[in-house]
Amino acid sequence: MIPGKYRSVSGRATNNVNCGLHLVIQTSSLPEKNKVEFRLNKETPSFPGRLLQHDLERNYSSRQGIVSDHINLVSSSMPSFPILHRSSEEKILYSDRLTLERQKLTVCPIIDGEEHLRLLNFQHNFITRIQNISNLQRLIFLDLYDNQIEEISGLSTLRSLRVLLLGKNRIKKISNLENLKNLDVLDLHGNQIAEIENVNHLCDLRVLNLARNLLSHVDNLNGLDSLTELNLRHNQITFVRDVDNLPCLQRLFLSFNNISNFESVCCLADSTSLSDITFDGNPIAQESWYKHTILQNMMQLRQLDMKRVTEEERRMASVVAKKEEEKKRESHKQSLLKEKKRLTINNVARKWDLQQHRITNIAINQDRKDSDSPSQDPCQIDGSTTSAFPEETGSLDSVLTNTLQDLSETDSYLVEVDGDTLSLYGSGALESLDRNWSVQTAGMVTTVSFTFIEFDEIVQVLPKLKMKFPNSLHLKFKETNLVMLQQFNALAQLRRIDQLTIDPQGNPVVNFTLWKYYVLFRLSHFSMQKINGTEVTQNDMIMAERLFGILAHISSSELPQYRMISILGDARKKQFRYLQETKGKKPGIVNEENNDSKRLVGENTNRAMLNYTTRDFYNEKLEEVKEKKKFCKMYIEDLVKEATEINMKNEALQKLWPQMFIELVRDAVIEIRNKNSYMKLCLQQITDQK
Repeated sequence: MIPGKYRSVSGRATNNVNCGLHLVIQTSSLPEKNKVEFRLNKETPSFPGRLLQHDLERNYSSRQGIVSDHINLVSSSMPSFPILHRSSEEKILYSDRLTLERQKLTVCPIIDGEEHLRLLNFQHNFITRIQNISNLQRLIFLDLYDNQIEEISGLSTLRSLRVLLLGKNRIKKISNLENLKNLDVLDLHGNQIAEIENVNHLCDLRVLNLARNLLSHVDNLNGLDSLTELNLRHNQITFVRDVDNLPCLQRLFLSFNNISNFESVCCLADSTSLSDITFDGNPIAQESWYKHTILQNMMQLRQLDMKRVTEEERRMASVVAKKEEEKKRESHKQSLLKEKKRLTINNVARKWDLQQHRITNIAINQDRKDSDSPSQDPCQIDGSTTSAFPEETGSLDSVLTNTLQDLSETDSYLVEVDGDTLSLYGSGALESLDRNWSVQTAGMVTTVSFTFIEFDEIVQVLPKLKMKFPNSLHLKFKETNLVMLQQFNALAQLRRIDQLTIDPQGNPVVNFTLWKYYVLFRLSHFSMQKINGTEVTQNDMIMAERLFGILAHISSSELPQYRMISILGDARKKQFRYLQETKGKKPGIVNEENNDSKRLVGENTNRAMLNYTTRDFYNEKLEEVKEKKKFCKMYIEDLVKEATEINMKNEALQKLWPQMFIELVRDAVIEIRNKNSYMKLCLQQITDQK
């Protein structure tokens, strides 16, 4: 009788028998004297104790001995299929089991009259195909380990089969197991299987051994609701899926595969039943974070790589995992900030390009109107093609226009403080200068960078910049439309500048040969140290004075005194009045006092005449002047009109006065001619008034 119970991991098959084997192969056509007899006397050790654990793929030497004293294989009418007969004594002793291992069989013999067999062993033969066992419908245990089988077949009638051992064969595909719904153990290790398939119906399967195959991934395990042990050692697996759908899985062996990160096996973290797992021999096991990550994500593990997990290891894994999680969160946060910064800068750049395109088209259209040349190609200027504003021609990418229209206020500018650098992207960022900056942050900023902002808009906030960030010594300008030397005059109102960087991108002024010398001349009171990263030398200062010194003298000498005073600030007004009052003093004294005054005031008075008025400020002043002119004109017109009316009234009076005088005298004479009547009339009038 076969043992009623057997275990896949630690259970031992009982009822082991050590006895000799007497095998007789006889052909039916030969007489008794020609019988060929082979005697194989050897001890047959018991089944290994750990039947289907990870060491099952090794070539165990033998299995449980199913001994027979007399087994006859007699050739049938088909020479390729010998017929097996056992003696009655043999059938009585071992009625439900039969072993034919190491018999050099190339085919399965015809087993006649053995329908009651429950265990059949064909280990270590040369069988290429499973056949001639369809009549053994009570078979529970079938062992075909170490043969040359290429396809799983011939098992459809064995509905009672519980254990199927097909390790170390040549099988390439799992198939033809549809009727074996009672399988408890399936061993397919040491084959050439590349994919797990056709096992979802095996709802009672507890042990599945696929070690030493050609698997590159693990999936399609749904339906194996009873599976407790899965052996996948020595494959080429890179990722694992569906393991979390196995409710009873306790042991999973993944040693010696190609798993390199936990993300490829992250489904294991969702398995609540796993208690024993191995990853040794994988690239992931070489990582410093390996053990901590596994234990942190699989708190229920009792063994890892065949070693017991201690509470101290769990605690350390928890601590390390928390630190790693914090690092990941911080890294993720930084990545999000970088991506947001990149997208925002791209949006600002698109908006800037669109704005510049609009300005270019306005200028082109204005030139076209001025030139009155209707025959000119509207998109051709001096032989070069220029795109028109999309609202007019639609030549720009519509996606870009739609993107700009969808930008929120937050996405259209960026303010960033990185160390000692304050970076401003987009005109909206200038509003940040009105914030209540902390003293520490404001004092730390020494470099201010402007990008994608019109220089004329920057000029308007320079007083705020001087007040909010008193230690700012380095200014950077990129894509700010610096187009003429006069614009540098506006920087004179700052407190101090040691370095100035003008990026050629978006600033045509750097194409002028002498722009650096003009900056040194106009901002000489700052004692600039570097321009565009180049050290300023004494020779540069001398050259700047030679080139532009006369310019300051002309600008100041051509202006009337009242105009100069209106331009200068309070300190410069005092200096200017002081210079006016010192005329006539001795030259030496005047020079000494002028030098002292220059050191105190800073900016030279002549250079102060070189100022810059922004386009918007100029337009505002122009509108203001127009309003004043209009008011004065209306006021004068009203005065002239009033004077004209007075003169006309005077002339009319002169013409009417003689006649009026005569009538007045006449009326007076008539009224007082009768004195009594006149008095009564007057009294009557007085009475009536009361």
